[in-house]
Amino acid sequence: MKTIGILGGLGPEATADYYKKLINGFKKLNENGSLTYPEIVIYSVTMSKFINLLEEGQNEVATHYLVDCIKKIERAGADFAAIGANTPHLLFNEIQSKTNLPLVSIVESCAIAAKKLQVKSCVLIGSKFTMQNGFFEDVFSKQSIEIVVPDEPEIELINKRLFEELELGIFKEDTKNEILSILKDIKKDKSIDAVILGCTEFPLMFTEERYLDIPFLNTTQIHVDAIIKECIKT
Repeated sequence: MKTIGILGGLGPEATADYYKKLINGFKKLNENGSLTYPEIVIYSVTMSKFINLLEEGQNEVATHYLVDCIKKIERAGADFAAIGANTPHLLFNEIQSKTNLPLVSIVESCAIAAKKLQVKSCVLIGSKFTMQNGFFEDVFSKQSIEIVVPDEPEIELINKRLFEELELGIFKEDTKNEILSILKDIKKDKSIDAVILGCTEFPLMFTEERYLDIPFLNTTQIHVDAIIKECIKT
């Protein structure tokens, strides 16, 4: 098996979930109670530093920060890596071009999964950086899948709940219902047939595969499945 590298800390709750899901994934592959698990290198970045750089529009500096972190993962012996968050993927192409370590994209993995479900139109929720920067649209358009984002007031609300609650490990039923209400209205108006949980904290709140009678695409689990596939690939 290949050694897995995870760029974590974006945020920490999701990074812990990645590790658990990776181990659980290999438990399913193991036979006769085998304790065979892959070697995993996790490097946890300072989330506030990265987010502040994005807030200030210093995308190039943010890119170099994550590249330097991925190079540390490479020096630790990883054969490939994955960025355990959706937001940094707005810089994915720039990051990949500046590191020799192959990266498994959460966005590309999700687009492939959506295509397999024959999804035609998805609503994307995540950080404001994810909802406003169009990088999901760029990737999903190659699969002929439309991406819909909430209106500006809803974007601000979702982003606020994300950074003031979910990223701190706070999961409120009222917030869950609030977001579901937003999604219900979008489904009614836009005829979307899936929701992309475009922040790796959201699957910790929306734990079922379906709500509102449509699939909620768990980007963490989709990414983990792609990481495992790469790990065992010969």
